[in-house]
Amino acid sequence: MTSENNSLVPATSTDSAKQTIRHQDLEIKDAQVIFDAVWHDLESRFGRDQLRFPKEIILLGGAPGSGKGTNTAFILKARGLTCEPIVVSALLDSPEAKSLKDAGQMVGDRQVIGLLFSRLIQETYRDGVILDGFPRTQVQVECLKFLVDKMHGLRREFYKSPLRAHFRHPTVHIMALFVDEKTSVERQLKRGLEIRKHNEEVRRTGLGEIQEERATDYDVDLARRRYRVFKEQTWDALQSLREIFHYHLVNAQGALEEVEQNILHELQYQSSLELDPRTHDRLRAIPVANDIIIHARQELVKRLDTYEYEHSELFGRVVVFIDKKIMPIILRHAISGVALVNTEDLLLDDPIALAILIDIFSERGFHATVDLHRIEIPDQMDVTTGKLTCRIKKVFRIQIRFRGSEIRRG
Repeated sequence: MTSENNSLVPATSTDSAKQTIRHQDLEIKDAQVIFDAVWHDLESRFGRDQLRFPKEIILLGGAPGSGKGTNTAFILKARGLTCEPIVVSALLDSPEAKSLKDAGQMVGDRQVIGLLFSRLIQETYRDGVILDGFPRTQVQVECLKFLVDKMHGLRREFYKSPLRAHFRHPTVHIMALFVDEKTSVERQLKRGLEIRKHNEEVRRTGLGEIQEERATDYDVDLARRRYRVFKEQTWDALQSLREIFHYHLVNAQGALEEVEQNILHELQYQSSLELDPRTHDRLRAIPVANDIIIHARQELVKRLDTYEYEHSELFGRVVVFIDKKIMPIILRHAISGVALVNTEDLLLDDPIALAILIDIFSERGFHATVDLHRIEIPDQMDVTTGKLTCRIKKVFRIQIRFRGSEIRRG
């Protein structure tokens, strides 16, 4: 018997999945239409050869109270970037956005993408830029993907032309600063109290500038709602990109110093990700420092033990030489942390002795370098011919560096 109430039957998980896919397809189509319109406008206004986007784009996202504003300067310094970040919320208050609003237009995804892309091709951002608050929607996510594809296409197009230096291999980092809801709410409310106190002082004294007061900074429920909106919208948008671009999830719960260390750890240089592939292939034969030092301590211990068992007498002589002739000089330079020793001791003529000396200092926490200087010394003259014969004097110049004493002054 056929039911006449099919519309009342709950949708199956398969139906739900199909609806999700259809919704995603619509968002991709919407994004394609928006991107094509923005790209056509950029080409018409600036010319294709002027569409020079940043070498590095860092998408900075974070929950309310995660410290985006606090940590932006540190991230810029860590990446060697000198330009100010592009803050999307500020971009929407720009003269360009204001003119759109005055013309009665809404500032939606189409306008955000247009304003942002026009800003990105400015020369000040060529080496890299931080984007604060982008992407926020799935349409913006798709437009970002289209942009990176275009950047690769422009690079291929101009690679054999005189302009190729302007179209470098793009790198995109997603940096998400994460705090839990409890921490987010606490920090939002703390910020509200600090801003209110600041503004009261400004009004009382007339000194300084009034800072923006947000309702979410004074109401627990509104602060929670702001956090949840972030999780449902911006967070999902950032997460959808983690399989495509370099993704960095930073624990921002702790003290500022801890968060900075977490950021540094996440942004450790990886040449295979950032260099042009051809450049990386050229450099591949040169080992990366991190690869060398991973087992350096174990190898040092192994060498020192080998000296003891296979070159015991020589090992002992080098230890005595360091103890009697070098350590007194090092002690006199304990404040500066740098000691220079010149010696003609024939012990160091033996390359194994030289290696032992450097390894001993390394094991003891010093950094030692040795240079050999050959100096010609007049030895004798032939009275008949007047020819001068010189002998070669070998001088070993040893530099030992270490952490000097910190003197309290005042």
